[in-house]
Amino acid sequence: MNTQDQTISQKKGEAWFKACRVEDLAENGGVCVKYGEEQIALFYFTRRNEWYATQNQCPHKRQMALSRGMIGSCGEEPKIACPFHKKTFSLLTGQCLNGDDCTIKTYPVKVESGLVFIGVGQQHSDAGYSVFI
Repeated sequence: MNTQDQTISQKKGEAWFKACRVEDLAENGGVCVKYGEEQIALFYFTRRNEWYATQNQCPHKRQMALSRGMIGSCGEEPKIACPFHKKTFSLLTGQCLNGDDCTIKTYPVKVESGLVFIGVGQQHSDAGYSVFI
């Protein structure tokens, strides 16, 4: 889905962009959202009723694949597993849960009026956006 009508909301030094509608995401699944040149993996963890966003690139082999990974829990820690390498990462901190010395970037997510927003810090409002489901 191409969402060229996405908008940036800026206040208090924060920048949020509209990633998709709540119903665009499958339960317990992920999608890839492109923000400018960045690919962001967006997840809805239904059992926890929580939303998470991380970089889409797995740091192990640098493949853009995390949005297709499986989400789950390691104790109370929500996690994503790369579909190719099975490395798991915390959806809260980005730390590798397999003991490897690598991390992934995480982003804040908020839901307002049925729309999902991802916090990207200070960004330019003329960046292009796309959602790949």
